[in-house]
Amino acid sequence: MSNLKINCVIVDDEPMALNLVESYVEKTPFLVLKKKCHSAIEAMEFIKNEPVDLLFLDIQMPDLTGIEFSKMLPKETRVIFTTAFDQYALEGFKVEALDYLLKPFDYAEFLAAANKARTWFELLKGNKPTIISEEKEFLFVKSEYKQLRIKLEDVLYFEGLKDYIKIWLKDNPKPILTLMSLKSLEEELPETKFMRVHRSFIVALKNVEVVERSQIIINKQRITVSEQYKSKFLEYINSNSLNL
Repeated sequence: MSNLKINCVIVDDEPMALNLVESYVEKTPFLVLKKKCHSAIEAMEFIKNEPVDLLFLDIQMPDLTGIEFSKMLPKETRVIFTTAFDQYALEGFKVEALDYLLKPFDYAEFLAAANKARTWFELLKGNKPTIISEEKEFLFVKSEYKQLRIKLEDVLYFEGLKDYIKIWLKDNPKPILTLMSLKSLEEELPETKFMRVHRSFIVALKNVEVVERSQIIINKQRITVSEQYKSKFLEYINSNSLNL
């Protein structure tokens, strides 16, 4: 049985909704309520000083909506949206919410969403890549309940897909899928060998075959270099170019 505890905050401008979600949190053993907030602004001030794992976040609120607030959160803080309006579902998933509860919802629906969050945090906790050797020649990742040893020299590129990463390898037509964030992976990879070129891609520099305008070609796959990462990538290209 997992001993994982998830620190959470409830954000809703309606007192009755706030109290109902509080009662649900209190009867859920793995959830720890840190604060109830009547606005996103109040929650923002609290989160500045107190780390929070999970927000139960209303969408329609004055001053700052739940969608707007979710885009300002630290990467490690996840969201379950609560709202009376189902037209926000698609927008909620665009900002990578763990789930979406449509009011009025009962405890069974709440618990299903909370369990989804627990599964995500459990996998994340046990899924940080372990780099073996000072040279960082390989890493272990969890995939389908197995720990797989990945040689870094075999990696073509890493592709982020919401909460997952696809690891594309040489001579392997199918990627390895693992639950991990690109940000945490990027911190572990050797900077001389890998570079983030897009919100969703980290590439193995030695496997870059062609650079065409703002695109990289690796193993016939075109990857766009976004504006955010373009200057760093161009600096790498220029430093490794012949000046004839």
